[in-house]
Amino acid sequence: MILIKPTVARVLLFTDLLLAPFAMDFVQRAFAGGALVAILCGVVGTWVVIRGMAFLGEALGHGMLPGVALAMVTGAPVLLGGAAGAVIMSLGVGALQRRGRLSYDTSIGLLFVAMLSLGVIVVSSSGSFATDATAILFGDILAITTADLLVLAIACGVGILTAALAHRSLVALTLDPRIAMVLGFRPRLTQAALVGLVTLAVVASYQAVGSLLVVGLLLAPAVAAGRWTRRIPSRMALAAFIGVLAVFTGLLASWHFATAAGASVAAAAITLAALSTLVHALLPLAHRRPTASAADTRRVPAPF
Repeated sequence: MILIKPTVARVLLFTDLLLAPFAMDFVQRAFAGGALVAILCGVVGTWVVIRGMAFLGEALGHGMLPGVALAMVTGAPVLLGGAAGAVIMSLGVGALQRRGRLSYDTSIGLLFVAMLSLGVIVVSSSGSFATDATAILFGDILAITTADLLVLAIACGVGILTAALAHRSLVALTLDPRIAMVLGFRPRLTQAALVGLVTLAVVASYQAVGSLLVVGLLLAPAVAAGRWTRRIPSRMALAAFIGVLAVFTGLLASWHFATAAGASVAAAAITLAALSTLVHALLPLAHRRPTASAADTRRVPAPF
């Protein structure tokens, strides 16, 4: 008979209780789906931070509201409705810039409010306004199915492949659009590809954290990773890891404290970003050899 020391036994019992939620099938699916979303957001979110496109990510998150609402009311696929709404939002921003001669942020701001209002109007016409609105705004990560995991895996693969193929052109565009043209790249096409990546990440993240909190998972891990490395590929990898950790931590907190799962994941991501900033500021090595801030990284990114 093997005797276990009381201290070891207490640690094992605590670990068992802590990880008990992941014995449930629906929690396992939630973590797998959330991890796929976190990986995609880690890759795309790195470019969002470098390019200063946070407002666009927020706008696309709210811009897909009418599409999601219509899909829920009519019984159509929710992700398809969200994708349609986000695409309409991005096309509308471009149209207002070209024909309305409005600035980028003004165009986004106008359509942001318009799409948000339309989404709420559509949802309010249904018989279950409170339930539908909660699901749209805060997601339902615990309801992820095996079919959803397949869709998320495809979206994650497409996003990573697109980012890899467009990497050199994105770096050139970040340095200077004129340099990109001289090197033979097409800045407008590259920018459109980046907007497409943001749209893909926002739509894929919808069920995990909802349209209201999607930017948290898109930005926070990338910001946290940016404190430790200026190399874009390593920053993406670290952001993906931090995002997966946020999903894991958020699901645990949701289970043990009976909080909303999507909101807990988003809050965990923000908390990890704050802790990253704090630890980086406290480490003596950080003061001797500081890494670049988000603004510095935007000016001079390290592509490799």
